[in-house]
Amino acid sequence: MIMLLSLLAVSAGLSIGAPVPVTIARYDFNGRGGLVLDDSGFGHHLRIISGHGGQVRLVVHGAGNAVAFPAHCEQAVCPHVALQSPGTADLNPGTRNLAYGADVLLAPAATSKGQNVVQKGYSKTSSQYKLQVDGAAGQPSCVLVDVRSPGIRMVRSSASVADGRWHRVRCERAGGRFDIYVDDVLRGRTRIPAGLAVANNRPLSIGGKGAYRDNDQFNGALDNVWVRIG
Repeated sequence: MIMLLSLLAVSAGLSIGAPVPVTIARYDFNGRGGLVLDDSGFGHHLRIISGHGGQVRLVVHGAGNAVAFPAHCEQAVCPHVALQSPGTADLNPGTRNLAYGADVLLAPAATSKGQNVVQKGYSKTSSQYKLQVDGAAGQPSCVLVDVRSPGIRMVRSSASVADGRWHRVRCERAGGRFDIYVDDVLRGRTRIPAGLAVANNRPLSIGGKGAYRDNDQFNGALDNVWVRIG
């Protein structure tokens, strides 16, 4: 029987013992209230943290809602807000394959030196995975930082997303390959150590690192944020 199952799996193109990818967190922002529910079913609900009057608001996207963050601000004191989960090991991929992404809306005039879409961990004090939108050109990039040997591994998209239209951005790590996709088109690729591991006790954070001044605030709208491991 075991041999028969093995043969069936091989004939179907399946790898015996290969990890099954699991969407460990997903947020479509179609709920209500101060808590953003995790639609994956794993319970990684988000709370709103804010400073200096920072708020998020729901905006229409397709048949549902997206969440809009504070507008671009160049004052000495600006509103800050982020959505954060509790820190949990479930969201750490270790050395396993990893994919994460979001639907992104950002106006051309709303770019800055760096705006965080989704991240877990910090580049200088712990390991990290992150999706951000960089610079005046509004090019998204994906970042990984190893838990054992700090140093940023980045892949940047050749295409901008800061044009006032919705774009679907995805970061994908498979072994030693690290890719970024925009609207399902490969826009960048780099190599990383196959043993690179991400594991930390930091929260998953969406729209910024936190609610403090230097939080790399996102200044557009986000929808369908997700993390998949395996």
